[in-house]
Amino acid sequence: MAKALLGYVGGSDPRLLAEMRRLQQRVQDLESELVRIQAENDALSAAAHHGDSLLDSIDIDVPKAEPALT
Repeated sequence: MAKALLGYVGGSDPRLLAEMRRLQQRVQDLESELVRIQAENDALSAAAHHGDSLLDSIDIDVPKAEPALT
């Protein structure tokens, strides 16, 4: 029964186990990179929001640019 559940006859294939370990490590690497990128994105979003509120608080009269004549 156990052999049928594993999907093949014989013991554990060392190549299959090595591939599984490699893939598990890759998943862990990608998960940690995702956490790092999400933290970086949150920091950038907070900085952008802070920058927007800072720009909104500055009241400067800037003349609007006129379209170029072609």
